[in-house]
Amino acid sequence: MALTVDARLCPQNHRCPLIAICPVGAISQEGFSLPKIDPALCIECGQCMKRCGMQAIHPAEQHG
Repeated sequence: MALTVDARLCPQNHRCPLIAICPVGAISQEGFSLPKIDPALCIECGQCMKRCGMQAIHPAEQHG
């Protein structure tokens, strides 16, 4: 289950507080752009989904 950030819900006007919450450093952000979750680092602990005040973190849709 990869996670993704929904650009429609994420305000992208501040430094994402979830960067400090992620225990493995899987969340990155350039400036105030949309945060990115690195699927190679993400351990799917769910902390970002639980703590995002905008509820912008969701499982990525699987296509195939």
